[in-house]
Amino acid sequence: MIERTHLTILRAIDQYGSLTAASENLFLTQSALSHTIKKLEGQIGSRLWEKDGRNIRLTQAGEYLLKEANRVLPQLERIDETLSRFANSEQGSLHIGMECHPCYQWLLKVVEPFLEHFPGVDLDVKQRFQFGGMAALFNHDIDILVTPDPIQKEGIIFEPVFPYEQVLIVSTHNPLSQNAFITPEQLRSETLFTYPVEIERLDIFQQFLLPAHCRPKKHKTLEATEIILQMVAANRGVATLPAWLGQEYAQTLPIGLVRLGQAGLHKQIYLGVREQEVEGLHIQTFFKLAKAF
Repeated sequence: MIERTHLTILRAIDQYGSLTAASENLFLTQSALSHTIKKLEGQIGSRLWEKDGRNIRLTQAGEYLLKEANRVLPQLERIDETLSRFANSEQGSLHIGMECHPCYQWLLKVVEPFLEHFPGVDLDVKQRFQFGGMAALFNHDIDILVTPDPIQKEGIIFEPVFPYEQVLIVSTHNPLSQNAFITPEQLRSETLFTYPVEIERLDIFQQFLLPAHCRPKKHKTLEATEIILQMVAANRGVATLPAWLGQEYAQTLPIGLVRLGQAGLHKQIYLGVREQEVEGLHIQTFFKLAKAF
């Protein structure tokens, strides 16, 4: 029964002081404005205002409705503004899932300009320890999956955004640090630190050690990149990381980078998204920024 137009008319009359001024500011004729209110009065069975010469005096029902108009209309206007921002991709949220644990620092370089570009968009990041990547993407728990190992599935598109080389990180006190590259056999006497990921998804095992029928002396898992690197720097073992990340830490820690095999172990970071959302402004902007680093 009560429509937004009714509330808007009452507020305008209160703001501008007369039917004439209210109708001008609402871009309505005075007769159309009066007709709208008369129709409402007939529906509710009560007068909303009475004429007092050239002025208008609100009845109790009119005063009540004006009070509600001043309360409700600002809320509706905020809703309009928010929906408009959604429509223009200025508002919303972007949920990112990480299956590339050492790539977190790389992600931060992408996130910063993204948030500057979309100040109204919230961003959340989940790491592989806490979720299953592909399932989370299919279930709409995340919008983008960051992974070096894409699993091709119908309805999911993977975009390559950042090539890198996986290298061995060793202490400068470790004799292996003098090598240009190492062979799988040279890791038989080493303790290998990795993230707590199943061996089937660890490149150092699947693409380097196991094809050569080799295993490290010990295999230990740690969640934090910084702790892994501190252990390596103390010559407690070795680890594998992207070369660009190892180079950053090598500026402050006594560690070196050694190629895995003569040809090296080359990887690519992919961003996986649902096919129907790949053309979205947030997604396309994230792709563009990711490829810039």
